[in-house]
Amino acid sequence: MCLKKAVSLESLRLPFRAALEAAAGIGAQAVEINARTMLRPQELSRTGVRQIRKWLDDFRLKVAAISYPTRRSLGDPNDLDRRLDGIRAAMGMANDLGCRVVSNQIGRIPEEDDLRGTLVAALSDLSSHSLKIGAWLAVRTGPDAGPRLEELLKQLPHEAVGVDFDPAELILYGHGPTEAMQALAARVTHFRARDGVRDLSLGRGVEVQLGRGSVDFPHLLALLEEQSYQGYLTVERRETSGNALGECAQALEFLGNLFA
Repeated sequence: MCLKKAVSLESLRLPFRAALEAAAGIGAQAVEINARTMLRPQELSRTGVRQIRKWLDDFRLKVAAISYPTRRSLGDPNDLDRRLDGIRAAMGMANDLGCRVVSNQIGRIPEEDDLRGTLVAALSDLSSHSLKIGAWLAVRTGPDAGPRLEELLKQLPHEAVGVDFDPAELILYGHGPTEAMQALAARVTHFRARDGVRDLSLGRGVEVQLGRGSVDFPHLLALLEEQSYQGYLTVERRETSGNALGECAQALEFLGNLFA
């Protein structure tokens, strides 16, 4: 596998340009940009796009992914059009910045037929838009087991919705990353390098420093390699981290050592 390492800019807790410089300094080849908190599409002019692209070139960075987190599930019909408009705008920004992946947490797949139908319709709409714009939605793993998410994606009319694979989030929800990867590997367009472990005393999963948990990264990446995965492995700080830059640097080093 050609290992391509990226870091979440938001994780570095720095202003945008300073975060780019810091990302390059710790060995990242690309960055993930949050389109709600760091760089909003509606505030980015053509001049702004040129400036951002110049900064990226200055630091020899690419954009691995654009994240566009929404507060509610895409299966919730309330105010859904506004969320879809936001995701479409993020896709446009991704295309402007030379990126092909827009990540979103769609929420738990509803059991109710009508709400599940709303979710499928929303994803189908975004799938069609992806074909026009050239940037693809990537559904972040977590609330549902891998096979259940695969069943949902098989209902879409186009194969234009991928998967943002997050092993730690799967563990937090009580799912197995290996089982999920076996079901979803062919659809993965972005890999989020996070680690976790089941805490029996708490009765739930907890996120831990990369390499300190139960995620079998060599096996997961081998499954991706079988699919000729060409995307990035993106690290981010833990919510409890007191040293964001140092932890992201250690995480990138851990990834590099996997293939040393």
